Amino acid sequence: MSEKKKMRSEASSSNSNSSDDSVVVDVGRRRNSCGYCKSGGPNSISHGLWARNLTVDDYQALLDRGWRRSGCLLYKPEMEKTCCPSYTIRLKASDFAPSTEQRRVLKRMQRFLDGTLDKSSDDLMDATDTSGDAQTTSSRQSRSLAAAKSLTGKLEEKYKAEPLIPHLESQIDKAVHMCIESGDLSSDFQFPKVSVKMVAPAKRKLSTEGSEDLLFTSSISFQIAAALRRQRKDVEHEKISELGAGKRGQDADAPKVIAAKLASRLNYLAESLGLLVRSCNGHINFYSYERRVGKDAVVSNHNEMKQSSSGICSKVSFSSTPRENHELKRRRFEVRLKRSSFDPEEYSLYRRYQIRVHNDSPDEVGESSYRRFLVDTPLIFVPPSGDPTVPPCGFGSFHQQYLIDGRLVAVGVIDILPKCLSSKYLFWDPDLAFLSLGKYSALQEIRWVTQNQVHCPSLQYYYLGYYIHSCSKMRYKAAYRPSELLCPLRYQWVRFDVAKTLLDRKPYTVLSDFPTQSGEPLPPSNLEKYEEQNDEHFHGSNDIFVGEDEEMDEFNYEGSDDELVAESSDIQPKVEDGDIGSILIGLKEVRLRYKDLRQAFASSERRYMETQLHRYMRVVGAELSERMVYLLG
Repeated sequence: MSEKKKMRSEASSSNSNSSDDSVVVDVGRRRNSCGYCKSGGPNSISHGLWARNLTVDDYQALLDRGWRRSGCLLYKPEMEKTCCPSYTIRLKASDFAPSTEQRRVLKRMQRFLDGTLDKSSDDLMDATDTSGDAQTTSSRQSRSLAAAKSLTGKLEEKYKAEPLIPHLESQIDKAVHMCIESGDLSSDFQFPKVSVKMVAPAKRKLSTEGSEDLLFTSSISFQIAAALRRQRKDVEHEKISELGAGKRGQDADAPKVIAAKLASRLNYLAESLGLLVRSCNGHINFYSYERRVGKDAVVSNHNEMKQSSSGICSKVSFSSTPRENHELKRRRFEVRLKRSSFDPEEYSLYRRYQIRVHNDSPDEVGESSYRRFLVDTPLIFVPPSGDPTVPPCGFGSFHQQYLIDGRLVAVGVIDILPKCLSSKYLFWDPDLAFLSLGKYSALQEIRWVTQNQVHCPSLQYYYLGYYIHSCSKMRYKAAYRPSELLCPLRYQWVRFDVAKTLLDRKPYTVLSDFPTQSGEPLPPSNLEKYEEQNDEHFHGSNDIFVGEDEEMDEFNYEGSDDELVAESSDIQPKVEDGDIGSILIGLKEVRLRYKDLRQAFASSERRYMETQLHRYMRVVGAELSERMVYLLG
């Protein structure tokens, strides 16, 4: 035992468990119906262990051999036989590079906490769409167009003196004359006619933030800039026309500068018409005040410029208007990490989540099943030791609670181990589906690892559970890049971009054989496109970590001794580099090596026992079989 493991073993001596060693009961192989491919037959094959106690070091070693836990049940798919091979997937937290969509999730949450996110806006409808096909896109555009026409009609009803667009044109005309009178614009040029156009949703630049709220636009600044340039060419001995405040130079009469000056003269429209005015790349844009004001307030309060895909946009600040201050309401956000234990508030949230998101019946989400699935744990807690071998929270099983204004909105069930944070399950408030809490919690858990690596250098990885290449629901996990998959034979970690080329050919493959196979990794651009597509599709449906634990029913393993598939032909006499005689056996209060017990069994019993022990050593490995207690009786 290494020095670190020895220290952790000593630290765990205060735990309520009667033993500091891992104690497991082998419940054998089981065949079940698959929750992924829905094949109907008993095609999902796995091996199970029931853990009485489990050290964090032993569970870390089991994870690195393809095991997972559901409550106190440990299970490992028999990869070469099961219908949907499940590969353990992990990410080195310090190497994580968030995608555009993942950054968008963080920004959306921040806007919600700032009180500036409009739940009725189209971008939130997009976040909860269940598909990304053309029909859905067309539906969104129809909704947006109908909303724009409806709002325009309301504005024209509100301002009955004259049609709205001619009124906006006259207001820009007045703003130009105000700029001329103040010296912001030269008076020595032929003033062009102002034109304002309504913006159809299909023509909006959706890559520019806030474009979903855009109603009208004018390009008058470009026409004024062109007129000023013509004037400059006609006047001899003048380098540039005076543009006010003694400012000279060609940049002063650029469309962007002119648009910003005109927009600043139009801010009163926010009160009189309910329109917000912004200059963007030389255009004067009119937005819905009701849907846009909160978003601009965030920018205004931070006094920053937003960089979009089409350029730098300046904005008109309305942070002092009474209406805006009334609408903004900041929310208090907390993340709490607690030891795994039953919490009535968590259970109530879990029931609502399962019934509304997964369509479970109330009878299927009882308290006892919840406890077995998400509360019970065999892990022996290791308290903080004050040195770099253990993080400040200790090692063990935890519930990470997310609260907004004191209300529980999500719970992540996690295990914190010597090398990783292992994500087990997440449930959240169905009323907040638009916040993509599945993605958000994953990003927070990755961040937690990087923060706590300072206190515990061995803590480097984020484990996302199982990845099933043939299951579209699971492919979102590959979008957390750069990730690795565990080879099911040699237990080596293989980069996902390499593994994907092998998995595209067949669902089960020895990933560590990639140097001997002809396929080359996909170019990064193709891989990114593939991952983003599947990430968007899955998160549009559920946006949670589901599957590997949810589909495992621990009761299927209970009392399974009479159904064990004792196929001696499957067992090879030489399994790894170990002898079953060194397996540690627990019998009542006695612990002995099997070699010291072999003669206590009759010939037929010995053959059966050794068949079981060979299979056990094969699935857990020689080292763990000598360290964990294999309980009999």
